[in-house]
Amino acid sequence: MKEIVKVPQVSGKLTFPISLKQPGPRGSLIQCYIKRIHGSQIYHLYLGLNQASNEDGKFLLAAKRFRRPTCTDYVISLNTDDVSKGSSTYIGKLRSNFLGTKFTVYDAQPTNPGRLLNSKQANPRRIPAGNYPIAHISYELNVLGSRGPRRMQCTMDGIPASAMGPGGTAPTQTELLHSNVESFPSIPSFRSKSTRSESFPSDELLVLKNKAPRWHEQLQCWCLNFNGRVTVASVKNFQLVASPENESVILQFGKVGKDVFTMDYQYPISAFQAFAICLSSFDTKLACE
Repeated sequence: MKEIVKVPQVSGKLTFPISLKQPGPRGSLIQCYIKRIHGSQIYHLYLGLNQASNEDGKFLLAAKRFRRPTCTDYVISLNTDDVSKGSSTYIGKLRSNFLGTKFTVYDAQPTNPGRLLNSKQANPRRIPAGNYPIAHISYELNVLGSRGPRRMQCTMDGIPASAMGPGGTAPTQTELLHSNVESFPSIPSFRSKSTRSESFPSDELLVLKNKAPRWHEQLQCWCLNFNGRVTVASVKNFQLVASPENESVILQFGKVGKDVFTMDYQYPISAFQAFAICLSSFDTKLACE
C-alpha cells in the first residue's frame, strides 16, 4: 500500500501519519485549521477548509503548552489523548526563549537519518528518538506597533535553499520511529551554528520571511491578501515567502474565530513544520508588541 500511495508533494493529499512529516504539494496549498481548546493549553490541527461544519475535519496533530521558568515548550503528538514526551506518538516539539521572541523546532527523529549513521549503525530504525533541531524562528521588534503584523524569520535547518529552484528537492522522511522515548537529551533552545543541522552549510539553508503588508487607505490599516481564508484582524496573522522576489506563499496563518485559525501550507515544508511555526505565533511576545 505504501508503495502505491504517493507522497503529498505528488498527490497533494495527507494519507499515512508519515505524510505529516513530508513536504506538501508544489504550487497548491493544503488547507487546514487549528483549534485552540478554550480554557486549556491544548491545540488541535485538522485537515479541512474551515470550522463551519458541525463535525470536525480530519484530525492531524495535537500540541500542548508547558510553561517553564525560563522557556515554554509545545509538545506535538499524533494522539489527542496523550500529548507528552513520554508517548510513543510524540513526534517533536517547539521551544521558546524566555521572552518568546526566539524558537527552535525539534523533530523526534533526524530528517536525514542516513547522514547520521556510521558503519555500525546501518538501520535507521535503531536511531534513538530525541530532539533534532530542524528550524529556528525569530521575531523582530515591531516598529509599526499594534497596527502591523509581527516581523518574523524562519531558518529551516533541514531544507536547502536550492529546494525552491528548478529540480530542487526537499528532504523527505519515509517512516516514523516508534520506540520508547521516555528520556530525551536535554538541548538548550538555541545553540551555536556548529550544532545545527550538519546536512547543509548555514548560508545554504532555506529562510522564510513574513510577506510585507500593504497600507490600505480606506481601512487605514496594514493588510495582507489571504484570499478569504482569514476574517479577523490579528497581530498573529502572517504569510511566509521564500524571498521578496518570489511572492508565492509557503505558509499562511490567520484568525477566523475566537479560538479558530486557518493554516495553509505547501512545498517545501511539512504539516508538522507548519504547525510548529504557527504555534510560535500563539506565544506572548511583549517585546514585539
